[in-house]
Amino acid sequence: MADENPTSDLNLHTLKPAQERKERKRVGRGLGSGKGRYSGRGIKGQKSRAGSHAMPAGFEGGQMPIDMRLPKLRGNTSADAMPIGPFRTYSQPVNLRELDRFDAGADVTPELLKEAGLIGSIRKDVKILGSGDLTKKLTVSAHGFSKTAREKIEAAGGSITWLRGEPVVKKAKPKKRGPGSSNAPVADPDEVVEEAPTVTDEPTAAEATTPDAEPAEDEG
Repeated sequence: MADENPTSDLNLHTLKPAQERKERKRVGRGLGSGKGRYSGRGIKGQKSRAGSHAMPAGFEGGQMPIDMRLPKLRGNTSADAMPIGPFRTYSQPVNLRELDRFDAGADVTPELLKEAGLIGSIRKDVKILGSGDLTKKLTVSAHGFSKTAREKIEAAGGSITWLRGEPVVKKAKPKKRGPGSSNAPVADPDEVVEEAPTVTDEPTAAEATTPDAEPAEDEG
């Protein structure tokens, strides 16, 4: 019976790696080697030069790379582009139905929300959303409120406190008129316009009673 131990035939002349070696490509060793003359790089061009394969990521041959082209387009560079780009903001949402667990008349602050496990950190802004109903009078302090949440809190007899001040509503910019449009103001459809009295060509009573003048006689 043959010995099943795999190390029985292990000798110095039978040693070999677990994964066979792959011979290194030897270039520039003459035309008979298969990789002589141009060494697999072709004739001329940037990729045939030394160091051509060590270009940084995003290199596009000298033209303006895409990472330098994109930021020059509009958007993502203005504070009006929030919440995208470098002005991205984040707030922790808390629905209105979660506030109904507090006692009536309680002062709900980010610290209280943190103790109740409704938010993860008091260092990030908190915004109250209007999902659900509120049946208790509460004084809620947060960094932001949705329109629905504000209406429901005030309808329940409570009040809100803006921790960063009430946001200022920006006025809409007037639309630019085209070159063919007139600059005359647009009339309000609800505005009542008084009609001016019309002038007629009918003679008045005084003119009707005045006798016609006699025609002048021809002289000579």
